[in-house]
Amino acid sequence: MKQVTIVVPTGNINLSSITGSYEILTRANAYWQRIGNKALFDVQIASFETELKTSVGYFSLHPVPIDSIIKTDIIVIPSLSYDYDTVLKDNGKLIQWIKEQYKNGAEIASICTGSFLVAATGLLDGKTCSTHWNAANDFRRMFPNIDLQVDKLIAAEKGIYTNGGAYSFLNLILFLVEKYFDRQTAIYCSKVFQIEIDRTSQSPFAIFQVQKNHGDAVISKAQTYIEEHLSEKISFEELASKLATSRRNFDRRFIKATGNTPVEYLQRVKVEVAKGTLEKGRKSIFEVMQDVGYADDKAFREVFKKITGLSPLEYKSKYATVM
Repeated sequence: MKQVTIVVPTGNINLSSITGSYEILTRANAYWQRIGNKALFDVQIASFETELKTSVGYFSLHPVPIDSIIKTDIIVIPSLSYDYDTVLKDNGKLIQWIKEQYKNGAEIASICTGSFLVAATGLLDGKTCSTHWNAANDFRRMFPNIDLQVDKLIAAEKGIYTNGGAYSFLNLILFLVEKYFDRQTAIYCSKVFQIEIDRTSQSPFAIFQVQKNHGDAVISKAQTYIEEHLSEKISFEELASKLATSRRNFDRRFIKATGNTPVEYLQRVKVEVAKGTLEKGRKSIFEVMQDVGYADDKAFREVFKKITGLSPLEYKSKYATVM
């Protein structure tokens, strides 16, 4: 039998990712036994704290002492509150415990911003990781040596599984159920809990976070210019010249400041504006395409799908308030 430990960090906790994980994993275990197998999981909720209160204050948890767990096979880390620096500072013992358990053979699954706790162990340095798209800028600032891929719903790296934001943790838990039980059990859980199985991307839900607190005045001017001239053809050679810098230096500074090349930034801003217009539902896809400066509908569709995971028509059908 595998020992599963859902750890609860010190600080404000996210109850849903703890209780949701517990309910699905224990239901999978019960179903597994009902179809004639021996119990596969022993699931516990553990912490260095004897009592923890949720951020809203209505609920509290009384986990088992984490010191009593000598060895575990699977560690599940819930999402964290958004004061990441404080949370990591307050959870040094837990970070070390996770690191030691991994070295002793445990696998780690982090939910949403729980990835910050995994990243703090150093186990993800040089590897890929996912987290909530809304936390991407903070994550890249704090952990520049990790390849953050927020388009991925689940990123897997040698026994470390990280996932995207909020209730997408349900898909991570289904992933674990299929990995340790089987596909049949995962499908059963997806039906019981009514979770869409096999989702692979959180891109359709992402809102592009414009990074402007980087302190580079030249790049700030470039960003403003891009945002104010979306419907026009922009030459980055000419823009660099206007800003009295070489194209090579312009590109280097732009990437350092925003995390995107100038072309990527332009595409993402165009798509974000297009998404907002499509959600209103009043304009045709052709009109939206022209508004953001695309003359080639094929190019527009390709860029839009690359960034969101959906075609413009699929996006409009899914999210438009007026059709």
